[in-house]
Amino acid sequence: MQRAANGIVTLAVALAALCLAGLPARADVNALFQDWLARDLWPEARARGISEASFRAAFSGVQPNLKLPDLVLPGEKAPRSTEQHQAEFRAPSAYFAHVDSIVSGGRSRAKAHASTLAAIEKRFGVPPGVLLAIWGRESGFGSAKIPYNAFEVLGTKAFLATRKDMFRQEVLAALEMVDKRRIGPQMLRSSWAGALGQPQFMPTSYLKYAVDFDGDGRADIWNSVPDALASIANYLASHGWVQGRDWGFEVVLPNEVSCALEGPDQGRRIADWAELSITRANGKPFPSHELREEGYLMMPAGRHGPAFIVTPNFYRLKDYNESDLYALFVGHAGDRIIYGSGGFMQPWRKVDTMRRSDIAAMQRVLEGQGYDVGGADGLAGFKTRRSIGRWQEKAGRAPTCFPDGDLIREIR
Repeated sequence: MQRAANGIVTLAVALAALCLAGLPARADVNALFQDWLARDLWPEARARGISEASFRAAFSGVQPNLKLPDLVLPGEKAPRSTEQHQAEFRAPSAYFAHVDSIVSGGRSRAKAHASTLAAIEKRFGVPPGVLLAIWGRESGFGSAKIPYNAFEVLGTKAFLATRKDMFRQEVLAALEMVDKRRIGPQMLRSSWAGALGQPQFMPTSYLKYAVDFDGDGRADIWNSVPDALASIANYLASHGWVQGRDWGFEVVLPNEVSCALEGPDQGRRIADWAELSITRANGKPFPSHELREEGYLMMPAGRHGPAFIVTPNFYRLKDYNESDLYALFVGHAGDRIIYGSGGFMQPWRKVDTMRRSDIAAMQRVLEGQGYDVGGADGLAGFKTRRSIGRWQEKAGRAPTCFPDGDLIREIR
């Protein structure tokens, strides 16, 4: 990676001066930002073949947005955000508050775009329900307002964020979109995280997966429904979506089957799960073509909510957004859009209101006792859930595989 050495020295000296003076004022930061653009980012962009005209057009009038999260300002050692320590841990059921509107919108669009969806499934192997659910979840089927200038967001984060290197690659990819892919800078509107268009792709994902499906010579994920849907399908297919397999099934888990069996590293043939008296919640048998294939137990609320046997395609949905609940939302909404089914068969029970900082403290204690909780992040991922279940089993308790106030106080 080639950068201008004198630019780095100049920037370092200026930052040091501001730190000593304690002056992270907006005008001062903007002056440093403009110096960074000229002396640091531009030399690398030029080395990658970006024209000066494209670079200037992209950053014309752009100043750093100091209201974005996870920025480390001059004179400060860490981001100002304390969200993890103050935020409440939300019940998993809250994630599905708007699923009905996505299902309703998806059903109407399934009819309107039936031929396009069929052609996309034929080419990429991803079913229409999944595509419609992602489209609805990410951008309200293209109706959501995307408020930010992408170069403002990506430039600010590449300059000041805690993950500068990652955002540096994203802003360089955005410049390539302008210079090589015929995307005008004015089209690059993004979320606060820098995600673009109806599929909410980061620029590096656009370069890898965006598809010109309507044949106009440009992959337009902002205005073209065929391009947006095909790009989502290409992303999933490129990450290993298995054509012909379901994403998963809601199931009834007998009390004698431990919830601590959850996780993608504890897979079994679906026929073997069935031999443990695990049945589908809707009373139907598992599809015959799925029985010999591997499945995984997934319980986002432990014993306090529905249980699922999921397939590798569930984890391809997690490649799109690294969240169990996101993948479950998409799979569940997609089924309802196409098959007309209703909500979850088993209820989401009420869970205690907890702070993420308290859950993180509990995770650190469990780590100290040898449990793999997947990191003390204040979130109850599958490694934390099954670690709780194993702790409960070891303590002679019926495992719930989910945190609650009493459990946190006892483990801590």
